[in-house]
Amino acid sequence: MAVIIAVLAILSGPAAASPVGSGDWWNPVARPVPDSGVNATGAPFTGTDDHGKVRGFVDSHVHLMANEGFGGRLICGKAFSPQGITDALKDCPEHYPDGSLAVFDFITKGGDGKHDPNGWPTFKDWPAHDSRTHQQTYYAWVERAWRAGQRVLVNDLVTNSVLCSAYFFKDRSCDEMTSIRLQAQRSYEMQSYIDSLYGGPGKGFFRIVTDSAQAREVVEQGKLAVVLGVETSEPFGCKMILDVPQCSQADVDRGLDELYGLGVRSMFLCHKFDNALCGVRFDPGTLGTAINVGQFLSTGTFWRTEPCPGPQHDNPIALNSTLSQAVRRLPAGVLLPAYDPNNRCNTRGLTALGDYAVRGMIKRKMMIEVDHMSVKAAGRTLDILEAESYPGVISSHSWMDPGWTERLYRLGGFVTQSLSDSESFIAESRQNSALRRKYGVGYGVGTDMNGVGGWPGARGSAAPNPLRYPIHSVDGGTVLERQTTGQRTWDLNTDGSAHYGLMADWTADIKFLGAQDVVDDLMKGAESYLTTWGSSERHRASVNLAAGAPASASSSEWWNPFVDYAPDRALDGDRNTRWASEWNDNQWLQVDLGTTQLVKHVTLDWEQAYGRAYRIELSSDGSNWRTVWSTDSGDGGLDIARFTAVPARYLRVQGVTRATWWGYSLCEVGVYSD
Repeated sequence: MAVIIAVLAILSGPAAASPVGSGDWWNPVARPVPDSGVNATGAPFTGTDDHGKVRGFVDSHVHLMANEGFGGRLICGKAFSPQGITDALKDCPEHYPDGSLAVFDFITKGGDGKHDPNGWPTFKDWPAHDSRTHQQTYYAWVERAWRAGQRVLVNDLVTNSVLCSAYFFKDRSCDEMTSIRLQAQRSYEMQSYIDSLYGGPGKGFFRIVTDSAQAREVVEQGKLAVVLGVETSEPFGCKMILDVPQCSQADVDRGLDELYGLGVRSMFLCHKFDNALCGVRFDPGTLGTAINVGQFLSTGTFWRTEPCPGPQHDNPIALNSTLSQAVRRLPAGVLLPAYDPNNRCNTRGLTALGDYAVRGMIKRKMMIEVDHMSVKAAGRTLDILEAESYPGVISSHSWMDPGWTERLYRLGGFVTQSLSDSESFIAESRQNSALRRKYGVGYGVGTDMNGVGGWPGARGSAAPNPLRYPIHSVDGGTVLERQTTGQRTWDLNTDGSAHYGLMADWTADIKFLGAQDVVDDLMKGAESYLTTWGSSERHRASVNLAAGAPASASSSEWWNPFVDYAPDRALDGDRNTRWASEWNDNQWLQVDLGTTQLVKHVTLDWEQAYGRAYRIELSSDGSNWRTVWSTDSGDGGLDIARFTAVPARYLRVQGVTRATWWGYSLCEVGVYSD
């Protein structure tokens, strides 16, 4: 399957696209009848700006194929159907005749779940900004967003086995990887379907891309570059049961290779539940309680908390959690734990397998999503990326602690904000506008359409500043009327962000409200996203000058005849081995690089016995030492020491004060010239 889909990606890539300028290339030649309106006229902008940069909006987080996840009945309707709109936009069978069995709808929306289940042609009750169970990304609605200036869309393949198992209605397996494969297949089928409307392979506006150069070609043609991502709780089957991982390094490698073959270029390592790779950033409130129950059902353990070591923190866990109906799903005698409100951080960070997965994604030049990671996991991930100087990091929908934002920009990563009403989005985006100016980056939005979060509602018909129709694309080349599908016409003022087509209206509203600065940053989003991606593809791993080098130490711990803590264990490339000193302060580890090398930075991957105060010394002869870096506030984990480049043959890590009553213990030491 992976090989077939990879071949499809190549065959349908931009090289086969029709040239821009050949008639009204932006209009289908064979749109089905009946179908939705796009309600747009005029040519989409093409090419680059005066500086050779691509233009356009980015949605870095949307779920086009969520209806194929969660057992196939949670999200009703499809993004496309060869049988047309009457098949694509119909409610789930169990919702007829009045929505009484729309269980997930009333769980997430409240009320009794009843609604008019008919889609085409009336669409009386759905799609709506507050319905989480109905298709929001019909292809013609995506087309409207593209016509208004969107040029990059990240289609996150998504599912959750616990929600699938708990939901009453399903028509397929709950295995997460099986669903991910199907959603990838459906994405390529959607591309082929749209191509068929535009006259053949490569001619449609919807182009799945697998590298940044390909994406740039697509955007320069004025089309929509679609990137495949993954957001799921048990990638590669890497769940955890009673703190025991259910996968191995081999599973991680096989999983990453398979996803890469499917065309996936970005992914989350954990989502909602702690797994064998990382701990999660908690969901707050009643929803968080339900997810914590799901965590127990999935893993056998509830979330565990601890004081945060720094200013970053995870979301608070609801303290009135016993009021949630979700607790009824727990086995008899099992109670939700009580949580200290002062302990705001997940105890679980990035596991050893998660560390391996992050490094595996770096090797494959994939982009790493840090949203949904616990502060502990995100911090360790950023440590690894900084040590590797790897820019491929994304925060796609406001689920990262904002305190990490500059750190992410410094790496070369890309940040987008979750979809909210226009005024709130403007206010939040301006909080980091100075950072965007500092690092010269654009901005984006993560709509999470077809997710379960909810979307901006209406300002109301009596609002003093309603959006006035018709609206125009940012470049002024496209005019858009209110969007109509069947007998229903949507208006952002009275319907909010009910479906993906209203993203055109939402972006116009931001401009209408006088936030040209925010619009300008959004129009730079495509360039910034592709810059991050391209920099990741061009990344070359630094050469560790210390790998396998001779090492010596002031001492080595010896108390177990079956474990070797010799100094060369810190240079063997295996993070499961380590050098450990005797339990005294002034201990050192020395490395012989063999010849004089230019040394510019050093990485120290500490075991839990780490140095509070220590220094790094260099020498050309092994006798005369020069201190090039020191600290008295070491905090363990992965430390990175950068300094002005110095030629040296010998390096010494000189411990001064231990942080624990054990000695000093280093899993790996890296020495680099760049």
